[in-house]
Amino acid sequence: MGSAMVFAGIAHLTFKRKEFQAQVPRWLPANQSLMDVTVLSSGIVEITLGVLMILWKEKRISTGLMLALFYILIFPGNISQYTNRIDAFGLDTDTKRFIRLLFQPLLVYGALWSTGADRYLIEKFNK
Repeated sequence: MGSAMVFAGIAHLTFKRKEFQAQVPRWLPANQSLMDVTVLSSGIVEITLGVLMILWKEKRISTGLMLALFYILIFPGNISQYTNRIDAFGLDTDTKRFIRLLFQPLLVYGALWSTGADRYLIEKFNK
């Protein structure tokens, strides 16, 4: 998952930059510079979280929690892409965009599960 995050972050900064702008929520001001800064910032966060997942083993739980939170925070962009019918990443129909929405909870859980943060949360809240 860490390698995938680094790759996604690099894509944000380079070859998929325009397509990621399609996921910037439309309730933000329609300013090209703001959209670009949003995409670049999220790319930097993704690279950082990916590197932390790979290299900072003693903080895996914290990293998993941060990654899960990141996935939750970017979800409005996916919703915006669906509700505004914005084509990007091959998501060119409402059905495809809706199915993409269903995968976000899996990403959140994957971040928790792959780092042991799911077990940490279960233990913490079952005390």
